Amino acid sequence: MNKSPPLCIKFLKNKKAVFAIKNNITTLQFFGFAFTSLGGTLLHFLYDWTNKNIISAAFSGVNESTWEHMKLLFFPWLIFALFESLYVKNSNFWCVKLVGILYGLFSIPIIFYTYNGAVGKSPDWLNIGIFFVAAAITFYAETKLLKKNTLSCSHPYVPLGIICLVGIMFIVFTFFPPHINIFKDPLTNTYGIAP
Repeated sequence: MNKSPPLCIKFLKNKKAVFAIKNNITTLQFFGFAFTSLGGTLLHFLYDWTNKNIISAAFSGVNESTWEHMKLLFFPWLIFALFESLYVKNSNFWCVKLVGILYGLFSIPIIFYTYNGAVGKSPDWLNIGIFFVAAAITFYAETKLLKKNTLSCSHPYVPLGIICLVGIMFIVFTFFPPHINIFKDPLTNTYGIAP
């Protein structure tokens, strides 16, 4: 019996289709949005799924603080950005990625605290929606900047270094959070990993 390969394998072997995706910024960015959204959603539960494993704590949400929700956006985005950097040949790539992720990261507390300040406590579905809106803002901004190619990046390793610093901050502040509201879990009134 002659089995044909699965549809996704056929698609990946079709060099024209793969080339079209690699060279279509909008399509690639849409895949980035989907990957980041799915990855962030899974990371929201990973810490509990791994019985509060200390390694998973570094990259997943350990509580319901705004900071931990920002972390859920950052790490899947970073994985996709590293993958995407293999295909997007643009000298401003890391500058664009830095601007995009900063838009997304800042939009989470801005939307969350603006809504809560105006209306009061937000329902869970709205908090989930804020995450997806932030991911959309990230990839929309990146798509526009990559297409226009107007951002000038004279030192591409500087934004990469800043991105690495942000990642380190997410990890360090998971274990040693400052006692300010952005790090406070509104459900338990604790900071970082609950005792």
